[in-house]
Amino acid sequence: MSSPSVEESSPQVMERKGEQMNGVHGIHTQHDFDPSAAPPFRIAEIRAAIPNHCWVKNPWRSMSYVFTDILVVFVLVAAALYFNNWYFWPLYWVGQGTMFWALFVLGHDCGHGSFSDNPTLNSVVGHILHSSILVPYHGWRISHRTHHQNHGNVENDESWVPLPEKIYKNLKIKTRLLRFILPFPLFAYPIYLWLRTPGKKGSHFNPYSDLFVPNERKFVMTSTACWTVVASFLVYLCFLIGPLQMLKLYGVPHLIFAVWLDGVTYLHHHGYKQKLPWYRGKEWSYLRGALTTIDRDYGLFNKIHHDIGTHVIHHIFPQIPHYHLVEATEAAKAVLGKYYREPKKSGPIPFYLLNTLLRSFKEDHFVSDTGDIVYYQTDKDLYKFYKTTKSA
Repeated sequence: MSSPSVEESSPQVMERKGEQMNGVHGIHTQHDFDPSAAPPFRIAEIRAAIPNHCWVKNPWRSMSYVFTDILVVFVLVAAALYFNNWYFWPLYWVGQGTMFWALFVLGHDCGHGSFSDNPTLNSVVGHILHSSILVPYHGWRISHRTHHQNHGNVENDESWVPLPEKIYKNLKIKTRLLRFILPFPLFAYPIYLWLRTPGKKGSHFNPYSDLFVPNERKFVMTSTACWTVVASFLVYLCFLIGPLQMLKLYGVPHLIFAVWLDGVTYLHHHGYKQKLPWYRGKEWSYLRGALTTIDRDYGLFNKIHHDIGTHVIHHIFPQIPHYHLVEATEAAKAVLGKYYREPKKSGPIPFYLLNTLLRSFKEDHFVSDTGDIVYYQTDKDLYKFYKTTKSA
């Protein structure tokens, strides 16, 4: 099941394509800082600031996270079966859903090639982890590569990409509500895997989808087959121990996992207190797109889900292992300057991010059909709907 390299999304490739930014001077204070201005540094300067050891991938260390997370998953199952009461089940659901999300993040590292330098190991581990939580590994890996290669690009990005006004205005009211009214968007991931998002066609399971080129079809077939095996096994377990027990053991945690995935991936590209730009055409570059991403502090969950909140450097250099991202970010701050937005510090539980999510879904609905630098605009009717429901 060896997979092709994900180096196509590396910044070195982008630099060779001429994605080097000229400097912009005269930005001295926070209030006049324009985040859409071309940065006065290049990717090579950020790379040079990061210590050499941050680029080293240790497969043994990576595997230790896999074994630890799988052990926690089975311990939680054993505890749920032992206690088996309605006081413990909600704790199990949150804990297990969080661990499903942690497994996803490790599979995500396999997809980027930051797990190890061995493509076969990355593919095997990625398939085991992602198939276990009903994610088609290669189908997702390829679409996620598209996201990284086009981050911040209105036309070509793949993940939580803003809708142009014309497409947005043509959406049915029901579709608008499902996409922007919480909590519905937080359960969107399984639907996205099958149908993608409004304005885009294809499926992560279909090797002939627009997502894939012909030489990728065999990889998609492999992942879809693995997904089918796991799905069939879960159906078998429903007959063996009963659908209610499977709902409690697997179904509800899987919903919690979807909430984690949708919430975290959305917050990495939306909801900053200052509106951040999206790009088209000649204004877009790999570096400018990456600099629109946002780091988030998830409190005690930071290490549980493998520092996925340290997202800016991950987008610039997706090949850096997750256990070096915090150090790499600290080293790069001197180069990034004001283009790096320090995340708000969280308590043990990041409750503050709920308000961030709510504000963004209430205000960030579409972007202009024209212009190479655009910002989210608000659907006034939908905004009024939010205000009405809040006061009701």
